[in-house]
Amino acid sequence: MNSIINTFSQLRIQDVIDILVITYIIYRILDFLKETRAEQLIKGIAIILVLTAVSEWLQLYTVNYLLSNFLTVGAIAIIVVFQPELRRGLEHLGRARIFPRNILDLQKNEALESIDAITSAVGSLSRQKIGAIIVIEKNVGLKEIIETGTLINGAITPELLINIFIPNTPLHDGAVVIRHNKIVAAGCFLPLSENMTISKEMGTRHRAALGMSEKSDSLTLIVSEETGTISIAEAGTISRYLDIETLDKILRDAYKINIEEESLDVWGDENEPKE
Repeated sequence: MNSIINTFSQLRIQDVIDILVITYIIYRILDFLKETRAEQLIKGIAIILVLTAVSEWLQLYTVNYLLSNFLTVGAIAIIVVFQPELRRGLEHLGRARIFPRNILDLQKNEALESIDAITSAVGSLSRQKIGAIIVIEKNVGLKEIIETGTLINGAITPELLINIFIPNTPLHDGAVVIRHNKIVAAGCFLPLSENMTISKEMGTRHRAALGMSEKSDSLTLIVSEETGTISIAEAGTISRYLDIETLDKILRDAYKINIEEESLDVWGDENEPKE
């Protein structure tokens, strides 16, 4: 323990900066390689490095010789095979900002883009009288609902939302779940409301939206297939016959809450995870 304390006490400020820079570079590289072909390559290289160390420790000289030479030749092969990924990485580095924008501003811009995409899609679906139900997650996690559908994890765009709800497509009957600025899943099943006082004019989508609002703090948008009417269900109540301007205002209010909460997370507040 004393040796560890002595080691840390001898660290210069330059050493700390050096460690932090290297840590950040490694993190950025791993984040860039995530969910790409190169990710599998990195895993393979890591396994070979472990086997090389084990073969040296066990004094398996022939195995160690082959693995060591394979790594030498493999370094050249990596550059040739993954030339497109390396070029893309350098281009990404060149586009990066040295002084990034304020994190809260970035969240606000992303939220506004999401709101514009949702209102544009809902407006189009309403005009075409295409039924739709969109659930926007807030504080209460919707993992159980998401697991009933098909994972999407795609950016929120009007084209994607509209295509999901086109009649006779595989996902058009279920609900879309949005978390922050992503379409997490589509074709999800929602719990129907057990409220016996609901008007008989409301169809299954409206009952499902109400059921969702009774079990979570989510905001659910509904487009009627019969009339094209836009409705919103929240906190066990439903507001019907909304226009796009009203919908836009409601979404701005909802996302504003999320942005404020996320900004607290940035500064280190300890919030419970959603799932």
